[in-house]
Amino acid sequence: LPLALAACTTATEQVGASTGVAATAGSAEKAGAGAALLPQDVKDKGEISFAHDASYPPFEYFDKDNTTMIGFDVQLADAIAGKLGLKAKHVNTGFDTILAGLSSGKFDAGMSAFTITPDRSKSVDFVQYFSGGTAIAVPKGNPQKLSIDDLSLCGHKVSAQKGSIQGLNQMPAIDQKCKAAGKAGLTISLYPSQNDANLALTSGRVDAIAADTVSLAYQGKLANGTFELAPGKPYEPAAGGIALAKNSPLTPAVAEAVTELAADGTLKKLGEAWS
Repeated sequence: LPLALAACTTATEQVGASTGVAATAGSAEKAGAGAALLPQDVKDKGEISFAHDASYPPFEYFDKDNTTMIGFDVQLADAIAGKLGLKAKHVNTGFDTILAGLSSGKFDAGMSAFTITPDRSKSVDFVQYFSGGTAIAVPKGNPQKLSIDDLSLCGHKVSAQKGSIQGLNQMPAIDQKCKAAGKAGLTISLYPSQNDANLALTSGRVDAIAADTVSLAYQGKLANGTFELAPGKPYEPAAGGIALAKNSPLTPAVAEAVTELAADGTLKKLGEAWS
């Protein structure tokens, strides 16, 4: 699978900024080499469905009208569809239901800032398109002086999204590390959407949020600085990818489209626009 890293590294105030890349795509004239790799039934259908959890800016979220889905993943999905001579269909669904939906054929692809892990790779295929890591967000000024890479989280309440790598693996591992050091463990609260996890912090129910570094920084901007990233490098840096059903015939075509979008500068341009 191709190595295609997006330039999503920092947050800006360019919320919903124009990227210079068409928001919809799909004309056969723009199709690349990946179009020839498509299964015939997908060609006949003329579209590819992408499942997103639209609560995770800047990757996918609803615009101010609460109806239009926008974000880095949304526009990149449109560009991928265009390279394949297809239309992109965007489906909003719960993050923790996406991978199962791929296996059952409910969606063609899952594009919701998935971290690629060995466990997930047992049930789905991935096409890498960005790299990132985990951070924690804390109230402005970090009054409790929390950090993700030491034992300062011990004894504290942390929120994360259901199905996320933070909720499934990383926070439980830190909890065990605290207990092994003779300290109080974490109280981990999992929420169905990232918006709910963020609200738990801003309402004072938890002391920190654990999520993707890029997204948390961007969300802090959207929240007018009411929360911010705790200091430190991204925790457990990892690749992120588009998920497809295991051994899906679509995977080679999507991989080729991402490779072409990296080569022609579209991936970088979108990454800069949504960072």
